[in-house]
Amino acid sequence: MIIKLDTADDPRITGYRAVKDRDLIRYDGRFIVEGAIALERLLTASRFPIDSLLLAANRIDSLASILADLRPDIPVYVTPQSIMDGVTGFPIHRGILALARRTPMQTPEQLLASLPAGPLTLLVLIGLSNHDNVGGCFRNAAALGAAAVLLDATSCDPLYRKAIRVSSGAALSLPFAHAGTGADIIASLIAAGVTPWALSPTGGEPLTSCEPPQRLALILGAEGPGLTGDLMARCSRISIPMAGDMDSLNVATAGAIALSHVLSKRRP
Repeated sequence: MIIKLDTADDPRITGYRAVKDRDLIRYDGRFIVEGAIALERLLTASRFPIDSLLLAANRIDSLASILADLRPDIPVYVTPQSIMDGVTGFPIHRGILALARRTPMQTPEQLLASLPAGPLTLLVLIGLSNHDNVGGCFRNAAALGAAAVLLDATSCDPLYRKAIRVSSGAALSLPFAHAGTGADIIASLIAAGVTPWALSPTGGEPLTSCEPPQRLALILGAEGPGLTGDLMARCSRISIPMAGDMDSLNVATAGAIALSHVLSKRRP
């Protein structure tokens, strides 16, 4: 349902106002999705209900195939780019926004119980406060065979607008749980019969010599502090061999290498 707007103060688009400020302070259970790739994922593979879309007028034609998947009762507000920028508070170069609603969040225990039996790969993020890294980890997890992502409560929100965009929309479709402490999550993994591998720059078994167990969780800590000794003591410690004088990798890169190793080992 396309609705053309010619003013920035229309009350129907209040949810898009001052996007940058509202991203981190949303108490109404809604979140913003930005860009064509993330929008397509939201429409075709997401579990999150859509409230509305806000599009720049010059993007309508290029989005025709994506919008064909939209329910006809969902409003699509269309306005000139200049008005859209005034609503959001900064230039929205992509000219594509959607407002979606969160669904009830599973606990890590509930998510683990819902996963199928048999071979399983999970990605666990502990203390990741950088939205680009969280988004990159979700994109890698979706591309390299992880069934779900678990995040502790100190990790940033995967449904933050930038995290969704960096994930190429994977945060909208890949199951995740975001709660508890790292210790709680590792305890839940072990209780569910999932073996935790803690990624560490040094001191671990070389990844290249490791055979993944049938049910595996790859545990990543924040860049800099990494995982605490207490957490690593409850896991198998794994390191990625590196050349030269570099002593660490970006956390999303390290996760991608580990996921790729597991995927290659499990393929016939």
